[in-house]
Amino acid sequence: MKLLRVGAPGEERPVLLEDGRYYDLRPLTPDVDGRFLAQDGPRRARIALDSGELPETDVLGLRIGAPIARPGAVLCIGQNYAAHAAESGAEPPAEPILFHKSPNTVVGPYDEVLIPRGSVKTDWEAELGVVIGKRARYLESLDEARACVAGYVTSNDVSERAFQLGRPGGQWSKGKSCETFNPVGPWFVPAHELPDPQVLELRSWVNGDPRQDSKTSDMIFGVAEIIWHLSQFLVLEPGDLVNTGTPEGVALSGRFDYLRAGDVMEIEVAGLGRQRTVCGLA
Repeated sequence: MKLLRVGAPGEERPVLLEDGRYYDLRPLTPDVDGRFLAQDGPRRARIALDSGELPETDVLGLRIGAPIARPGAVLCIGQNYAAHAAESGAEPPAEPILFHKSPNTVVGPYDEVLIPRGSVKTDWEAELGVVIGKRARYLESLDEARACVAGYVTSNDVSERAFQLGRPGGQWSKGKSCETFNPVGPWFVPAHELPDPQVLELRSWVNGDPRQDSKTSDMIFGVAEIIWHLSQFLVLEPGDLVNTGTPEGVALSGRFDYLRAGDVMEIEVAGLGRQRTVCGLA
């Protein structure tokens, strides 16, 4: 079972995909948002589907939006793969590195990604995205952390390295929060449909050429540890998105060119779908 949102930006409607058939989720919820997720929406969707309560729907020709509504927060973990930390010129972190992206960076999996004005180092980052389903505050165990996960998405943490690393004081969020800098989707897979997030393959391509090829088992900090750790410092709310870090193979390594207008990024997490975004100019 996969959840999608289809339609023009700002007019998306929720859809369930199962065995190649699409079902209208609106009898259950107006959107795949924090309220839906907090009310155990994915399990309710499964029950509604199995009981025949969801009518089939046609999505042919419709835009595929981000599979979750705009989150209240986008929290990101930096340098969470040892090889990526090394190519960034850093030692593996002793605890999760946190930075934020603006929630309005979230766009659909096939939407245009705009290279910012003045950009010279726009980069791609294939990541496993974790969607929060329960309020997470001072969690006491990894099991509690796992229970707060609603599901998973493919996420591209697009970054402008000159904004992020080349400005005084270290300005990570400036390099991460440019418009369109977080394509998400194409679909959302509920946690109960994907019981082990630490066995997934991540890949990326630019203009058809391979860039990243790794597995979530290579994370320094796993999903449950990240959620537990963050809850000791802040409160995560239903609908929030957590980007869990990217493996080696980005342009920051010096092995590849940075992105230019017309370049095509493809990002894939096994089981969570493959994105294809074309770079344009802001």
